[in-house]
Amino acid sequence: MFYFLIFISALILTAILTVLVRKVALYFKIVDDSGVAPQSVRKIHTGAIPLLGGVAIFISYFAFLFLFAPRFLHGPLGYAQLGGFFIGALILIIGGILDDKYNLKPQTQIIFPSLAVLAVIFGGVEIAKITNPFGGVISLSAFGFVSALIIALWLLGLMYTTKLLDGVDGLVSGVAAIGGLVIFLFTLTTKYYQPNIAFAALLFAAVCLGFLILNWHPAKIFLGEGGSLLLGFILGVLAIISGGKIAITLLVMGIPILDVAWTIIRRLSQGKNPFKFSDREHLHHRLLALGLSQRQTVLVFYLFSLVFGLAGLFLQSRGKFWALVLLVVIMLGIVVAFSCKKTAKIS
Repeated sequence: MFYFLIFISALILTAILTVLVRKVALYFKIVDDSGVAPQSVRKIHTGAIPLLGGVAIFISYFAFLFLFAPRFLHGPLGYAQLGGFFIGALILIIGGILDDKYNLKPQTQIIFPSLAVLAVIFGGVEIAKITNPFGGVISLSAFGFVSALIIALWLLGLMYTTKLLDGVDGLVSGVAAIGGLVIFLFTLTTKYYQPNIAFAALLFAAVCLGFLILNWHPAKIFLGEGGSLLLGFILGVLAIISGGKIAITLLVMGIPILDVAWTIIRRLSQGKNPFKFSDREHLHHRLLALGLSQRQTVLVFYLFSLVFGLAGLFLQSRGKFWALVLLVVIMLGIVVAFSCKKTAKIS
């Protein structure tokens, strides 16, 4: 009953805050105008859509997290870790508001995710050990710098995955909600029972779904720069503090992560800066080009995230490893299929 009440309360609060934030964004003209915004080549909406959606998610999520802090702070988690988590998220939101309003340059944008990562690390969040998929564990307690490096790469990778994935109404908020629900279910299992992480993960799913009400196609508001980074940041931190359940998150976010990896490789091979150049070659753009609607495209991503995420609940470490291999094979198949289609079209 507690989980149910938290879920409903957070969902409703986020939906209300999203309506209010939308009015603020419109008042200050912080909007994504498809006609005049830079890099409009990748935009598929029409007109001016309010930004700053991440602000509503941030306020709702951390309001509940601090309100029920004693329930969240167990084991190695204390107020230092919660503070680092909060400060990192706040930095992302501040940077996002500035970018949504003033369209910051890429070399300036990277400052805020980097500072957010440092806030988490200096707050005391660490990875003590990682599971070897072929048996046993690898301890990192004697190598603090390795833990910090893994955290930095993991959080930056997830943040930029959700940032670059944010190209279709409801895509990022829906996939992130699935990630929260999967972690919630996983941390309620007998073997990995962590009720404090289950609470934080369910809360995350609730705020994402509360925002999704107005972000579902046709979207009434967008996440904005801060929001798209924030969802990857929170999901990444939850994966770490749940005892390094990175494999589960990788299964949920597998296709989006591989799509971003392929995008970076493709742009670098073309001699383009992957973070300054925009195009319509992402998987969601390709699906739209095939004739799928925005809602159908989003549901395809939801299906992959849900199927592989739930499969991870029943797989051991080695099984998760092979599931990740399968995701790579699927993504390679998709890349080859679209490349052949493009070649045939040119011919």
